Parts: sequence; C-alpha cells; structure tokens
Amino acid sequence: MAKRILAVDDESDIRMIIQAVLAGKGYEVDTAIDGEDALVKLNQKKYDLVVLDIMMPKLDGYGVLKEIRQRGLNELPVVMLTAKSTDKDVWKGYEEGVTYYITKPFENIRLANIVDYVIGDLSPQERQRLETQL
Repeated sequence: MAKRILAVDDESDIRMIIQAVLAGKGYEVDTAIDGEDALVKLNQKKYDLVVLDIMMPKLDGYGVLKEIRQRGLNELPVVMLTAKSTDKDVWKGYEEGVTYYITKPFENIRLANIVDYVIGDLSPQERQRLETQL
C-alpha cells in the first residue's frame, strides 16, 4: 500500500507540483488549500508525512504544526516548504518541531529525496546515498 502524504499550500500551482512529483514516486498525495482544511483532512485519514507551507490564510503552518503535535502526532514527519528563508525562519521551524525545512523556490528532486529519506522504503545503501545529498 502506498504511503500517504498531505500537501498543504494556498497556492494551487505549488500543490499541483508537489502532488505530481510525489505521486510520480509512488506516494498517495492528498492536498489541502489552507491550515483549516489540513486539520479537517488529518481528522479523516492517517498520513505518513505532511508537506506544509507557513504563510496561509485562516491558519498558518505553525498553527497546523502546533495542532498536529498537541494531538499527540509527535512521530508524524512534517516537511516545511516555504518562502520564509532567513536563518531565523529556518531555526524557528526546527524549534517548532519540523523534520525538514525547504525554502521556495525549490528543486523537485530535493523534495522527492527528502520524502524518500524520511518515509521511503529504502535499502540501507539507498538511505546512505540520499543522506550525502541532503
């Protein structure tokens, strides 16, 4: 069974890119248009990973991340994918509990490699190879 990913971004182009890239790697990808939509979908299904933007209407990425952790989903990997790119932004992301922090614009292969590294069914050799590229 394919691993499930929730891609959360208010920009439809970004959602479509994430979905295409990760579906092409064999993942089942659902999308959410904002933080509130993400929380609804997290109530409906179990996900193996969340790709999350920070700057969104209604509820931002940090609000979603906080709710995920408050629900006890501490083991759920969260990859921030955002235009907020200062060192302060990146450190805040890690302090808040993200697994990886990717800044926009991003390379599709980097996103795919990080997702594979975090939840992919990789051999130890494949995992080690990816580790050197991240």
